[in-house]
Amino acid sequence: MDYGKYKYEADQRAKESKKKASNLTVKEMKYRPKIGPGDFTTKTKKVEKFLGEGHKVKVTIMFRGREMQHPELGRRILDNVAGEVNHVGKVEFHPRQDGRNMVMVLAPDKQAQARHEKELKKQAAAEAAEAEAALRVSDEEE
Repeated sequence: MDYGKYKYEADQRAKESKKKASNLTVKEMKYRPKIGPGDFTTKTKKVEKFLGEGHKVKVTIMFRGREMQHPELGRRILDNVAGEVNHVGKVEFHPRQDGRNMVMVLAPDKQAQARHEKELKKQAAAEAAEAEAALRVSDEEE
């Protein structure tokens, strides 16, 4: 057997396996205990986008000074984030204190995304049927 041909085929197999490998990255979103509602929704939508793209998300609450005395505030924020994005992701590592930070890791959940998309399609179909019925009623009145 020709060594050059063997080497070429081995390179081709390696290239093909690299194509099939998924490149999973971990994105990070940082929150503060005194975050406002507008900032919370903006950051949470970004987390939702990352999960929708298939990335894992590390959510961090950063404590400063006296905020360290109230870890329940950080846990409440992390629970709210998990609740807001439960249709696209699930909690992989539950909140835990890590020095001055509280950390939670979210992972994308394909089954939950499929359920959510199915519900959105049902809602859209119901709204379309309702709009069509209202249009028929207004045409009959004229």
